[in-house]
Amino acid sequence: MGTHYITEDCTTCGACESACPVEAISPGDPMYVIDKQACTDCGACDDVCPVEAIKH
Repeated sequence: MGTHYITEDCTTCGACESACPVEAISPGDPMYVIDKQACTDCGACDDVCPVEAIKH
């Protein structure tokens, strides 16, 4: 029941995907996406995003 989401500011660097402990983030087209069913809302992805493209 995660509420994090990735905005269009995503640069597809992949930092968020490797930071996610539950593998809820995957490459999309044209940016990464968060599986809201798998997301535990921990915020690990938000902490590592270099362009602050992940919002809560």
